[in-house]
Amino acid sequence: MLIGATLGGYFSRQFLKMIFLVFATVFALAYTLDFVELMRRAGETEGATPALMAQLALFRTPAIAEQIMPFAILFGSMASLLQLSRKLELVVARAAGVSAWQFLQPGLFVALLIGVLSITVYNPVSAVLKQRATNIEAKVFAKAFQPNGKALWLRQKSIDGQAIFRAEGSLADSATLTGVTIYTFDNTGAFSQRIEASEATLHEGYWEIKDARVLSAVEEPHVYERYMIASNLQPSQVRQSFTDPDAVPFWKLKETIDRLQKADLNTTAYRLHYDVLLARPLLFIAMVFVAASVSLRFFRFGGVAMMVLGGVAAGFVLYVATELMAELGASGIISTMVAAWLPAVVGSLLGTLALLYQEDG
Repeated sequence: MLIGATLGGYFSRQFLKMIFLVFATVFALAYTLDFVELMRRAGETEGATPALMAQLALFRTPAIAEQIMPFAILFGSMASLLQLSRKLELVVARAAGVSAWQFLQPGLFVALLIGVLSITVYNPVSAVLKQRATNIEAKVFAKAFQPNGKALWLRQKSIDGQAIFRAEGSLADSATLTGVTIYTFDNTGAFSQRIEASEATLHEGYWEIKDARVLSAVEEPHVYERYMIASNLQPSQVRQSFTDPDAVPFWKLKETIDRLQKADLNTTAYRLHYDVLLARPLLFIAMVFVAASVSLRFFRFGGVAMMVLGGVAAGFVLYVATELMAELGASGIISTMVAAWLPAVVGSLLGTLALLYQEDG
């Protein structure tokens, strides 16, 4: 049975207010810490003014805050339920015949709505701001992009055969790789040569390699100031393949995945991010169920501190499970869809089970 419009609207506003307060608090804290860290990094760097660092921190914070949205839903839902219980409003609602499942409907609706808006509105804005922040950071600190501290790998096919690129990093918003090692193979698949270079830039139809040292099994090593190899890749494809998935707006993720697949580039990180975004509304719903399972005890029974601690522990366990599944999905051990949806589905089922045990025995 659905809850009444008046009572449902009141409960919805309570959920929405507390979730917003938690999220705003974390957003402000993340911004402050990031700004302090950027000022420390800036030091005597030319052009790194406090105003620019403040702008850079503002551009970076939405993407950081997006990662803690599930906790904002969890703690905001716990706070709203505890407040309603402290004011005895839940007691009155129960006395009027409103079950726990009914007064949770507004919270579930708010979580679903926030989840949808976070995908369709918040994520595209945070992705664009993060890309701008990356460009500013690269210009100010002259920094090459290196995702998660790992080397970059790229494979291509051309009229000369196949080539595998390993790079230490890439220049932001460009098709230039730094610290490059290239392994080339002829059309029969036999190893041809190894090329070591400080920098390689992709142009239309070819790679321009600077300060290249070429080694092969049949010739002495040679050093070339400028060396070229053929390529069937487009500069835009290479730039996109080294863009952090968090910096690609939701509405462009599917197009990006299709384009990278056509270029025979690795799309695992982008497919995982896409599936995680799609599963986000269900994850938020799971957080409401978890919050309800530890927050419906009446204040007069005591044990509020243990309830809050239990909610924090449950949220932490769900977060660890989500990160673990993401790692398994990124490494290819399980499919990206399973990695993205399993924590949300299991969290929802466990939260529902706990609530059923409490409410219906």
